[in-house]
Amino acid sequence: MVYLFLVLKIPIALAAWIVWWAVRAVPDPAEDGPGDGGIGRRPHPPARLPRAPRRGPHGDPHPAPPPRVRRVRAKGRQLTP
Repeated sequence: MVYLFLVLKIPIALAAWIVWWAVRAVPDPAEDGPGDGGIGRRPHPPARLPRAPRRGPHGDPHPAPPPRVRRVRAKGRQLTP
């Protein structure tokens, strides 16, 4: 029980001390300079991607695939006895 009450409180105390130290720290005047204050906004909104074509007012099915351009002819091998 002593281990739980005392030893496990050390990381919590160290974390509280680091937060207290960071809050009380004085900012370095050399780091202050001209800038946008960390906002970093773009001057214009990004360009939108083109929309997909519409297929009709009531959800028409997808268009049929195009016909084949060339026919496939499979040639069998001639077996010689």
